[in-house]
Amino acid sequence: MAIRVLHVATGNVGRIALSQLIEDPRFELAGLVVSSPEKVGRDAGELAGLDVVTGVAATADLDAALALRPECTVHCALGEIRLFEALDDVRKILASGSNVVASSPVPLIHPWGVLPDRMIAPIEDACRAGGTSLFVTGVDPGWVNDLLPFAIAGTCQRVEQVRCSEIADYATYDGGPVMFDFMGFGRPVGDLPKMFKPGMLAASWGVSLRMLARGFGFELDDITEWFEQEPAPEAFDVAAGHIPAGGVAAMRFQIRGVAGGREVLVIDHTTRLRGDLRPDWPQPAQDGGSYRVEIVGEPSYRVDVCPTSARGDHNYAAIASGAGRIVNSIPDVVAAPPGLRTPLDLPFNTARGVFATALAD
Repeated sequence: MAIRVLHVATGNVGRIALSQLIEDPRFELAGLVVSSPEKVGRDAGELAGLDVVTGVAATADLDAALALRPECTVHCALGEIRLFEALDDVRKILASGSNVVASSPVPLIHPWGVLPDRMIAPIEDACRAGGTSLFVTGVDPGWVNDLLPFAIAGTCQRVEQVRCSEIADYATYDGGPVMFDFMGFGRPVGDLPKMFKPGMLAASWGVSLRMLARGFGFELDDITEWFEQEPAPEAFDVAAGHIPAGGVAAMRFQIRGVAGGREVLVIDHTTRLRGDLRPDWPQPAQDGGSYRVEIVGEPSYRVDVCPTSARGDHNYAAIASGAGRIVNSIPDVVAAPPGLRTPLDLPFNTARGVFATALAD
């Protein structure tokens, strides 16, 4: 029997996740919640960019949607710039009796050691009250920092360091709030955005580093941060807006997990708005962008992952991979015991049913 699912938000991730919920026979779309007044009343198929009529109209009333008693809610509302509101929404959904799979808030991927107990406890209380589970994931932080390293390292006799990299051109990414408000593109170099305030990189990606360490069976002694910004040589436009001359147009940052005095786990991001900027920084394995996992050990590995899509470019494909990871986890999250769940708690394989969907077509 199909799992009844409520969907929240139709932004870059949410729109793609919604399209899978509509097309995948494993799921029944019970309702759709949006925040933009112009989307209220429109059919879910239209908002997903599909040429179908679902009969499910978007609403701005989360409480009314939860009254439909969905078994699971896909929560894709932006959490980077509205953390506390997103936490409140997730808590309400869990306490109502609906399990949650989500793209945010990112710290809930593995909050222990990152968020204070006073922020974690209400989520755990809501899980107990509703008899529900929560699983938050994405791309990076997400499957690039958990599924891939564990799968590859499982073939090694020993491991000395794991490095997970995103190397991407964001010129076609139209997420203005993330690009300008959180990451600080377009600002003067040194005018630091929220992401580069002390401790923010460690908070945002430390969830993955601590979860990796736990999965490998040790604890980190420290998490350190490093970043560098590159200005635009002249003004130009990207999908999200305008980049003035001298405004930040490329950046590289690292979050490093330290144990025994060594950097053993590293997350490394190189993000450009033009491919010609900082050619000395890491280059992607395909035009536009790719992901990379490097393991120093026996044997050592360098694995490049190059997402592509028939529906869009490398940025679309990357977002689609995160959306797919979220939606495909629904059956296992619904079946899981109540509580905050991480990739260490769920079955390694969450792809059951994907081939069945393709063959059914």
